[in-house]
Amino acid sequence: MKKNAVRETAAHLAAGIVSVGAFLAVWQLAVLTTSLKKIMPGPVTVLKAFMDSFTVNIGQYNIIWHTAFSLTRVLIAYTAACVIGIILGLLMGRVRFIEAVFRPFYEIIRPVPPIAWISLSILWFGLGEMTKYFIIFLSAFSSITYTTFSGVRMVDPVLIGAGRMLGANSFQVFTTIILPASVPYIFSGMQVALGTSWATVVAAEMVRSSEGVGWIIVSGMEANNITQILVGIVAIGVMGFLLATLLRKIENVLCAWNAGGV
Repeated sequence: MKKNAVRETAAHLAAGIVSVGAFLAVWQLAVLTTSLKKIMPGPVTVLKAFMDSFTVNIGQYNIIWHTAFSLTRVLIAYTAACVIGIILGLLMGRVRFIEAVFRPFYEIIRPVPPIAWISLSILWFGLGEMTKYFIIFLSAFSSITYTTFSGVRMVDPVLIGAGRMLGANSFQVFTTIILPASVPYIFSGMQVALGTSWATVVAAEMVRSSEGVGWIIVSGMEANNITQILVGIVAIGVMGFLLATLLRKIENVLCAWNAGGV
């Protein structure tokens, strides 16, 4: 079994490397042989600029510090969204009155893109960090709340009935049946929310920032510096991949009993 798992992992890794390499090769070929070179640099130029950004500042900071600023903003807002979204999703899934009170507001807010809240968030919170946290929070909150709510509703009623027949009270039913059954759904929502949070940092850092990977892209747009824009995109992509991989590893450890589940 372990050998098969190692082989499967190696095959997936090789497939990923080949696909990325093929994309970069096509991009470089297009830049060398077509008019694409007039509007954007090739991957060699971008990757060189990305590596240089570790030692050469873009604005006031190098890429490490820019990433740290963005990561701090994302993790603060994402953590708040996880706490509030999971609690609200669990309560909406179990208490009909809370669902009746909060679900209409939630359903109205859910389809509105986070970037649409920028103007209002500036009016409410000013031009400081709170506005950025709010925008990122909204991008994560919807996914986490919805998947948590769905997970609670998907719990088999037969299991709940069996627990009650065996003498479990409401708290025991919740902690031993409902919550464990909902955990895979919760992690699914957290995975999606982490990606949307990291993507939304670009919009959030449009609001009076002088640092962050989103600021790198915005300032590159203002200066018409395509290479800098692509460096910011690469930084966001790499860090997003690492965060998603880390969360997936945590899920695999905490939900090992659910391998092959949701």
